[in-house]
Amino acid sequence: MIKILFVCIHNSARSQMAEAFVNQLSNGRVLAQSAGLTPGKLNPVVVDVMTEEGINISRNKAKGVADFIVRGERFDYVITVCDEASARQCPVFPGRAKRLHWGFEDPSSLTLSPEEKIKRTRIIRDEIKAKVTQWLELIPL
Repeated sequence: MIKILFVCIHNSARSQMAEAFVNQLSNGRVLAQSAGLTPGKLNPVVVDVMTEEGINISRNKAKGVADFIVRGERFDYVITVCDEASARQCPVFPGRAKRLHWGFEDPSSLTLSPEEKIKRTRIIRDEIKAKVTQWLELIPL
């Protein structure tokens, strides 16, 4: 089984969505987890837009990257989903993990009306789902 860790700043939005989509769409062939550089709180707008996709992440908790390193977790892929500058802050994981970067806009940083925030978060969700779907078709399983 392929193991993936998605990393972003707070593990409150993008990495949570990517983790959920991989675990839903890979039919058990890939195990995804997610973490943040400085864990925050799950974004309620993200919870709502993922529910629209039939995925309940409301019980998820934000996790820290350091916890995975301390436990000696090994991953085949570590994929950053934050901006480039933040991705460079991601620590090096022991083992043979291949690092990839998929930059997505941060739903937690949107300064829009509530309606516009939901619309924009749906777009980000759909971009993440499309990238995950494309990537799952390309990786050797």
